[in-house]
Parts: sequence; structure tokens; C-alpha cells
Amino acid sequence: MLETLRAVRSRRVVTAQGLLPALVRIAGGRIEAVEPWGALPPTGSLDAGDLVVAPGLVDTHVHVDEPGRTEWEGFETATRAAAAGGVTTLVDMPLNSIPATTDLAGLAAKRAAAEGRCRVDVGFWGGLVPGNGSAAAALPAAGVLGFKAFLVDSGVPEFPAIGLDELGRTLRRLPPELPVLVHAEDPEVLAAAAGPDTATAYATYLATRPPAAEVEAIRGLLALCRERPFRLHVVHLATAAALPLLRAARRDGLSVSVETCPHYLTFTAEEIPDGATDYKCAPPIRERAERESLWTALLDGSIDLVASDHSPCPPLMKRPPDFLGAWGGIASLQLLLPAVWTEARRRGALPDRLARWLSLAPAALAGLRAKGRLAPGADADLVIWDPEAALVVDAAALEHRHPVSPYHGRTLRGLVDTTILRGRVIYARGDFSGEPRGTLLSR
Repeated sequence: MLETLRAVRSRRVVTAQGLLPALVRIAGGRIEAVEPWGALPPTGSLDAGDLVVAPGLVDTHVHVDEPGRTEWEGFETATRAAAAGGVTTLVDMPLNSIPATTDLAGLAAKRAAAEGRCRVDVGFWGGLVPGNGSAAAALPAAGVLGFKAFLVDSGVPEFPAIGLDELGRTLRRLPPELPVLVHAEDPEVLAAAAGPDTATAYATYLATRPPAAEVEAIRGLLALCRERPFRLHVVHLATAAALPLLRAARRDGLSVSVETCPHYLTFTAEEIPDGATDYKCAPPIRERAERESLWTALLDGSIDLVASDHSPCPPLMKRPPDFLGAWGGIASLQLLLPAVWTEARRRGALPDRLARWLSLAPAALAGLRAKGRLAPGADADLVIWDPEAALVVDAAALEHRHPVSPYHGRTLRGLVDTTILRGRVIYARGDFSGEPRGTLLSR
């Protein structure tokens, strides 16, 4: 296959008008034009036949963990997983690395660790923690795409939770156009729901993080947003009980967006075996009725996007069979597209809906105007995939650092064939092309 392309065509291209036969013309790493399928393709073109040609995925919720916890994950392995999954841009979360990205030194350490080692483009969120208001205020000029905060314990000491009052004071020092992503669980609700020190039953863990924790945290964030408007983005929504609050806030004109994750759209609490700590995440995977309500909200636009919340760790940290002692995180960066598509197709969605949730909306959240769409002037980042093909997930064959995944053995639909970054093929049918060429992005 040609490594550098001048055009890609298919009978199923995700265009601004929907899924149509088209030819995507490429020049200088950008999309030059989207033309009718019958246009004469130039030398150096790829005919994808009936495969779907879509904008490369933009995953705005990835924990790369490097530097400092590279034994958990790293830029080389994470961006290999991204490329194999059709993700052409990821945005790295500011925690789980040492140092955390809460000041200029932390951001510099991140960029140094990533330089020359990324197969896809990578941007960075800054972190908001107690006492770092002045340090955070210096990060936008250094290129962060926005900020992340936790209202509850993050699980790592370098990134403590911030209270709503201090968050409000810190926001006054930040550019209002930058999004603030928040892990929204209420610490008082969690304290009241605390269980035993160990538990092998998933139901016991589920009870320690009830839906009310998300609802009350979002209620407090929206009150803060009304008092001092800012761009609020709620990460990894796991309960539909908070959606009435979010819908009302939007009707009132507040700048609020929300994401959910593939594991909340795929799994249900009823199917998680006791002791199966691969499924542990926070907020937790909830009951089947919650999953269906999240799908309804995603399909009607109440939920804006889907991000992986790729949060791997060494296998021993999953501590089976103890759900309460295990690290909470699911590694799914490579499986973002097939996991979401498998459930979306069952509900009658078409591939262009997937492109909105996984490409266009997350690019808009991160302010990456050249990403997430197949249109003249945009970066020529494309994923070519087969919506009919089935794959049985083998955790050992995934590209992220550790072979741990609750998707292991599960049959998914939607096989990534080729991933293209700025007109260059970086992955094709199991093979990676050339050296890492990803760019470190700034806003």
C-alpha cells in the first residue's frame, strides 16, 4: 500500500451531507476537496471500495501515565493502540503521571516524554488541584487545550480533589473559552455510601458509588456555572439520572457538554461476575436500564460525545477478586470504534452518527479545528473501517502495554482497516507504517 496518499475514495464516505459515495482529495497533509465518487483519482490514490471512510477518531480522555508511571502505560504503546483503533488524535489527561500536568514543569516533562515517540497527534489537558491557581493560569499560554479537575479522590496522591469553592476561585484566573473537564462525584454522598474494606461481589462495589453521587456533584457544578459562567464538560457520565439537570442547564444557555464511555454503553452490572475486577471503573458500570437510558440520550443529542477513559494499570493492581482494593480503570483506546459501533448498529444508527460522537464533537471540545471532519482545509486524518466485519477481542493482541481488558473474548463489529494521519498511512491491516510521526498539539 502507498504510504503517502493523494486521494481516498469509497462508496461510503462520511461527508457533511451524510454517508455518500465520494473522493477525498489530499494535498500537503490536508484535505483539498471532497468530490463526487466518479471524479478522476490522481496517481497515489486508495480505492476503499465499500468500506467506510470517516474522519480519524479524536479521543479526548486518555491516561498515558508517562512519565513516572510508564510501567502502567506510555506514549509508544498508547499511540500504537490509538493508530490500530483508528484514533488519529488523543488528548492526554494530566494525572497518573509523575509529575502531574499541573504546572509548567509538569507540562514540559510530558512533552519531553512524548517527543518523537507518538504515532498519532497528541494534545494535553492541564490539571486543577488545590493551591495551583497561579500555576494553572500559566498553562494556557504554554498550549494546554483545557483543564481537568476531580471533586473526589483521584486515586493518586499527586492529583488531589479540589472543592467547588476553590474551583470557582481558580476559574476566575483562567481563559473562559477553555473547557474545564470535571470528574463529577460528590464526596459526601460517597462517604455515606462507603462499604467494607474488601469485597468480591460487584454489587457491593456498585453500592459504594450510587447514582446520587453523580447527580449531586453535577448539581453543584451547574450552580457554580450559573454563578460564574464557564465551559463545563462532565466526563464519563454513567447515570441518566443527571440528564434532566444537564438539559435544563442547556435550555438556560449555560455552556455545558457531557461525555459517556464505551464501557457504560456496552456492559451492564447484571453481567459482571463477582471477582471480575477487569470491569472496575469509577463511576461504576451500572444496570441495564442505565445503559439503555444513556443510549437514548446519546442518540437524541443530550450526550455530546464518547471518549474511552483509557486508564490502564499493571495486572497486579487489578487485585482480583477484590473490587474495593482494585485500581479503577478500563483500557479501551484501541476498541473505542468497534465497542461503540457494535451497540449503535443494534439501535439503527449509521456510521455518520459515530463520526459525530467520536470525531467531530471531541475535536470541538478540545478546540482542534483542523480535526474531526472530512472537509477542505481539515487535516487529512482518516480511518477506513468495515462496519460488517466481526472480531473476537484477544486482550493479548491489543497494543496497549498490559493484556488486561473486560472486552477479552467478546465479539465486536467494526474492524479498522487503515488509519491515515495527515495523508500518510500509519496503520494498515495489522501493520504499522514507518517511524512515529505524531505531532504534539497546542491550542
